[in-house]
Amino acid sequence: MPTVRVNDIEMYYVEAGSGDPLVLIMGFGGDHTAWGLQLGAFAERCRVIAFDNRGVGASEGSAPTSVAAMARDAVAFIRALGFNQVDLLGFSLGGFISQAIALEEPQLVRKIILAGTGPAGGPGIDKVMSVTIRDMIKAGLTFRHPESYLFFTSTPNGRRAARDFLKRVKERAENRDKPVSIATFIAQLKAIRAWGRQAPADLSRIHHPVLVANGDQDKMVPRSNSIDLVRRLPNAELVVYDDAGHGGIFQYHEAFVKRALEFFAS
Repeated sequence: MPTVRVNDIEMYYVEAGSGDPLVLIMGFGGDHTAWGLQLGAFAERCRVIAFDNRGVGASEGSAPTSVAAMARDAVAFIRALGFNQVDLLGFSLGGFISQAIALEEPQLVRKIILAGTGPAGGPGIDKVMSVTIRDMIKAGLTFRHPESYLFFTSTPNGRRAARDFLKRVKERAENRDKPVSIATFIAQLKAIRAWGRQAPADLSRIHHPVLVANGDQDKMVPRSNSIDLVRRLPNAELVVYDDAGHGGIFQYHEAFVKRALEFFAS
């Protein structure tokens, strides 16, 4: 299991492919396996690195309760691997982290994809805790995975996409990372709530090319946040997937990967 020493802990990561480095930053509670097919798809054209955040999966330490601390870990991780500049793909909480990196260490970043995410102070983001807990209870009562409700719509198309996504995630039968702990669960939710309540950042300082992607029915980070990101970022474009929730980039995996690779290559 490859690890690198970052801020006094060992952080676990996987790497595949060759070409320009692309660092994948996963969202709330997810380890590198949550990327599913996307890690392999991007590896056909990029040098892809996916890591487990502090306190998640095989990485050591306790999960921070602020996005800023998570961003510092990510920057230290990237530098520990010897990269001077990378592309970023941040999903959900990973998108918050990616924005913080671009603001604090702009020279470290070439291009950014922000998926299922929003700006600091964005509407509805501070409600993620209540939305998550409600749907986890609902999932327990209906014997379904919480992501069936959190990531996907309740339409036939959404339910089918949820089944396909969860099947792919479970395909790795060996050496799976440990489930997220209660302490990590609470810490990351606190960080998300704090992000949703803090003062908006000056996103006009982010001059990197940015692709913003989301589902039109995202209940965790409402689509209005994606529209706001594109309005406030000087060099951003938006793609919205119909009949898709928070996991729109996974529901429309092939279309998203194709669009993302075009974005990185342009």
